[in-house]
Amino acid sequence: MRGLGSIVGLLVVLAGGYFVYHSYFTSNGSGGVPPQQQIDVVDIKSNLLVIGQAERQYVVAHGAYGTLDQLRQDGGASLGTDLRGYVFDVTPNGAQSFTATATPTDATKAGWPTLTIDETMQVK
Repeated sequence: MRGLGSIVGLLVVLAGGYFVYHSYFTSNGSGGVPPQQQIDVVDIKSNLLVIGQAERQYVVAHGAYGTLDQLRQDGGASLGTDLRGYVFDVTPNGAQSFTATATPTDATKAGWPTLTIDETMQVK
């Protein structure tokens, strides 16, 4: 009986070790988000931050936040161009606020997040 108990104990330890190995070493640490989505979303967030910085410069120079076309005319010709299946839009509210939105339009990106940035420079 003692030998059977040792074998059962060993099997329990091995099963636990396998579970830890499988859950720790085979996950990508992103909550199940595919790597390509992580890469694209990081790039889109970076572009939103560039738009936010351009808005900060624009409001200082013109006294109000600008549209995407106005920002492009002010020196950012490639600013907010469609990228990685996302389209950008900027909605200014005079000198008070702005909201820049990146929306996935590519059919393969259904369920991907819509990202925004505003005058607080926080990407959400």
